[in-house]
Amino acid sequence: PRQSVRKNLDFEPLSTTALILEDRPANLPAKPAEEAQKHRQQYEEMVAQAKKRELKEAQKRKKQLEDRCKLEESIVQRKTGPLVAGHPPSVRGKVWSLAVGNDLNITHELYSICLARAKEKWKTTAAPTAETETEDAGSSDRESSLELIKLDISRTFPQLCIFQQGGPYHDVLHSILGAYTCYRPDVGYVQGMSFIAAVLILNLDTADAFIAFANLLNKPCQMAFFRVDHSLMLTYFAAFEVFFEENLPKLFAHFKTNNLTPDIYLIDWIFTLYSKSLPLDLACRVWDVFCRDGEEFLFRTALGLLRLYQDVLTCMDFIHMAQFLTRLPDLIPAEQLFQHIAAVHMSSRNRKWAQVGRVVFTTFTDGADANVPALATPLFECQC
Repeated sequence: PRQSVRKNLDFEPLSTTALILEDRPANLPAKPAEEAQKHRQQYEEMVAQAKKRELKEAQKRKKQLEDRCKLEESIVQRKTGPLVAGHPPSVRGKVWSLAVGNDLNITHELYSICLARAKEKWKTTAAPTAETETEDAGSSDRESSLELIKLDISRTFPQLCIFQQGGPYHDVLHSILGAYTCYRPDVGYVQGMSFIAAVLILNLDTADAFIAFANLLNKPCQMAFFRVDHSLMLTYFAAFEVFFEENLPKLFAHFKTNNLTPDIYLIDWIFTLYSKSLPLDLACRVWDVFCRDGEEFLFRTALGLLRLYQDVLTCMDFIHMAQFLTRLPDLIPAEQLFQHIAAVHMSSRNRKWAQVGRVVFTTFTDGADANVPALATPLFECQC
């Protein structure tokens, strides 16, 4: 919040109380005049140096707070201020909402009902009774994950204060995540959801953000990951590796040699739709295209990132590659990234993403891997 941050911008050097000049006790001989003068001069020099250090630190903290305040103000005013190339910020939320759709037919009233249910659940969780404990013990849903939300909100865009306790969007984020947990108790709250909800909150009103959030998580790819459906996740990884090998054969071979599998880096990227891994403005650009093109663009973006940093990655071992991909650089050249994304070919021997997905599905269901359970329906067919 702007006012609370501004209050902290006026720093004064702290008074130096640790250095107190005192004369010797009465039972000891007094200091000679020259020695007393020398000690007083040393004392004054120490005080001056301490104040100088404190002033320097205060100026540094002031600069950091000013920079953070400017960043937060630009985020809060996202709907009217310029961002980067992509959808204009003033219409971005509306475009996303239309692109995601509302196949679930969620209304504002339904959001209010789910939110009321979440608030009631929070109350009973805060003050459990024998009756509620019995009810929770016999329940098979995952509404108990409501408590996990409180822990994760503070980890959502930690470099900002708008989602932290006392921030303008803290309660909004808490409400949307809680309402969704009650709307889909079979899914509950999963780490990573808070980043997706936070991006939507920055671009949509609360109820509309919830509607887009619920429908977005209901897409096949997101549902597979958030429900931790191992068989479907392995299918996505296998399809991704087909295009990985085709587009970046040298890097693909290097990953294989070092046993670096897609789950090590892809899960975090897909879970948060890149909102945690990429700078916020760049993540919004990725969302612009993802909302239009669907899940294929998520994997195209992954290949674009690998293509952007392939020269760096080919010189690393397993540990350093895993660390690099799970903590991407803070400064990522946006235009270069999108150039590399555009250069990715999502076809394999004239087969597109959906077709390769069906081939991978057939491989799994034919029992090529006995450890992977058969799937009920082709995963990618509905995305054609």
